[in-house]
Amino acid sequence: MKKTVTFGEIMVRLATPGHLRFVQSDRFDATYAGGEANVAVGLAGYGLDSHFLTRLPEHEMGQSAVNALRRYGVKTGHIVRGGDRIGIYFLETGASQRASKVIYDRAGSAVTEMRPEMVDWQGLFKDVDWFHWTGITPALGKNAQDCLTKACQTAREAGATISCDLNFRKKLWTVAEAQSVMNPLMEYVDVCVANEEDIQKSLGFEAGDTDVESAELDEAGYFALAESIRKAYDFQTVAITLRESFSASRNGWSAILHDDGDCMEPLRSTRYDIQIVDRVGGGDSFASGLIYGLMTFERSSEALEFAVAASCLKHTIPGDFNLVTREEVEKLMNEGGAGRVDR
Repeated sequence: MKKTVTFGEIMVRLATPGHLRFVQSDRFDATYAGGEANVAVGLAGYGLDSHFLTRLPEHEMGQSAVNALRRYGVKTGHIVRGGDRIGIYFLETGASQRASKVIYDRAGSAVTEMRPEMVDWQGLFKDVDWFHWTGITPALGKNAQDCLTKACQTAREAGATISCDLNFRKKLWTVAEAQSVMNPLMEYVDVCVANEEDIQKSLGFEAGDTDVESAELDEAGYFALAESIRKAYDFQTVAITLRESFSASRNGWSAILHDDGDCMEPLRSTRYDIQIVDRVGGGDSFASGLIYGLMTFERSSEALEFAVAASCLKHTIPGDFNLVTREEVEKLMNEGGAGRVDR
C-alpha cells in the first residue's frame, strides 16, 4: 500500500444550517476541516496509507479533531499534542447570486506554535511515496514555515514526490508576503495544483486575458500559463482547475494538466455542470483525486479525469471532506452523472 503524508491545520468548521446568514442563525453545525486534512481523508478513502501531521491541544476538542480523521481511515500517530486552542472557521453558505462567506478565528492555534524539533521527521517520512502541502500552511506564520521547510527537505531526502496546492488566502497574508515565501518553496515541488488566481497571487504569473471573476474561460491563456510556470519552476506536472462561476449555486467545473506524459500539449478534462450543495473543499478533493490518479493510472489523462470527477462529486456533499470511493468516481467517469437511484 502506497504511503502519503500531508501537513497542515485542521480546524473546527461552524456552518450556519442550510443557507441561513450569520445574523439569522442561532446555532451552527460543527464538523472538522482543513486543506491538507481534506486531502488526507480523500486519499484514505481511495485505500492509500494516508498520514496527517499537525499540532492539536490535548483537550477534548483537539481529540475530537483526531477522532474525525481516524473515522475516515487517516493515520494520526505523528500528530503533535499541545497548545491551547484549535482553529475555527465560520461558514455561511451562499445561494444563487449571494456568495458564500468565511470568517476565520485561528490566530494562536496550536499549529502556529509548532516547531520542527517537536516532530519525528524520519519516522513520519519512512517509506513515504508522496508528500502534499498547500499555501495555507506557510501563511500561518514563521513556525509553520520552518516546519514545512523541514518536511519538504525530509520528503525530498526520502525520495517522495512532493505536491503543492497554491491555495492563496487573502485573509491570512498579503500578495507580497505570499510571493516572498512561496517562490523559494517551489524548488521542492514536483506537482503544482492551482487555479488562475492562486498562480497570480502566490507566484506572480498572469493568466493572459482570463478574468477570475468571470464565467468565461480563455483556454489558450490557461494553457500558456500552465506551460509558463512549469518551465519556470521545472515542475513535473501542473494542474489548473477551471471554475465557471455562473452563480453560488451553479458552476462549470473542469481542469487542464500539463506534463511530459500523454503529450507535450496541455490536456483538457471533461466539463461538468454542477448544482452545488457545498463547494468548500472542492479544490482539495481535486488534489486528492489527482494525487491518487498520478500514483495509480498509467496515463496522465486518466489521472486528470479521475480528479475532476472526484471533485465534481464533492460539490454534492455537505462538509469539507470528500466521502466518495474510487468505484463511485469511476462510475461518473464512465457512465456520466444522470443521478438515477442506485438500486
